[in-house]
Amino acid sequence: MRAEAFQKSRDDRRIELKEDYVELIADLIEQEGEARQTDIAQRLGVTQPTVAKMLKRLADENLVTQRPYRGVFLTEEGQRLAAVTRRRHEVVEAVLLRLGVDPDAARKDAEGIEHHVSERTLEAFERFLTKA
Repeated sequence: MRAEAFQKSRDDRRIELKEDYVELIADLIEQEGEARQTDIAQRLGVTQPTVAKMLKRLADENLVTQRPYRGVFLTEEGQRLAAVTRRRHEVVEAVLLRLGVDPDAARKDAEGIEHHVSERTLEAFERFLTKA
């Protein structure tokens, strides 16, 4: 039983990391016109080899494409995952703000919560936001 719990926790961390990467890549493309490996590493506070390894995984999962001497691009599936992740973040952050959490804490807390909130809870959050 404990082994299953540990496995689920490891799986959740991998999913969270994947979502963080595609969301960041989408943000960089939107803000800078491209997502470069060096920018990803800087924003995440990790080394370029760490980013390269993760980008390979994302490419293997058909979430990103890379071109030599160019940036990283999201596939349609990567764009869809980034949009879903961004939506969850925005909803969670809006709920926290509505509850009176200061904006900086709400942004930071939403970053962690967004990966773990169920679709059912997210729908309840959206209903909460439309009522008040």
